[in-house]
Amino acid sequence: MNRLHPRIRLLWVARAVVFALVVGGFTSAAVLFAPFSIPIYAPVVTGGFFLVTGVGFALLRYRAWRYELRDDSLYLQRGVFTKVNTVVPFVRIQHVDSARGPIERLAGLASTIVYTAGSRGADVSIPGLTPDGAEDLQERLKRLAIRAEGDDAV
Repeated sequence: MNRLHPRIRLLWVARAVVFALVVGGFTSAAVLFAPFSIPIYAPVVTGGFFLVTGVGFALLRYRAWRYELRDDSLYLQRGVFTKVNTVVPFVRIQHVDSARGPIERLAGLASTIVYTAGSRGADVSIPGLTPDGAEDLQERLKRLAIRAEGDDAV
């Protein structure tokens, strides 16, 4: 089973920090402008709670993420509270993208997105790959999908 690149933890932790700061900011505004009394320490407690839980969740999320290319399918395992196991048969793959958003580029990471037959959007996204790893996975999935299509042809 393959793991995601460890740098994805930084992105997920940074997202948790930003969310905690936003929640703390809203709580600060509530302390200042609420028509009723709110303790002055509420923003720190609220922001701290969301910071600790968000960082913890990000780290657990990283530990739960795995993917593997099997003989006839792509297998994904993920989820902190709800464990999700996804099997994508190669014969169902329509196309595969490699994507790098601005934040991913800053962290030197990329994602591989797999689109399958009968879906309206991306069914499977594998985040936290190196750019070369994402392109390599894209190419391997493309070759495996073409080979599976030939095996399944009528």
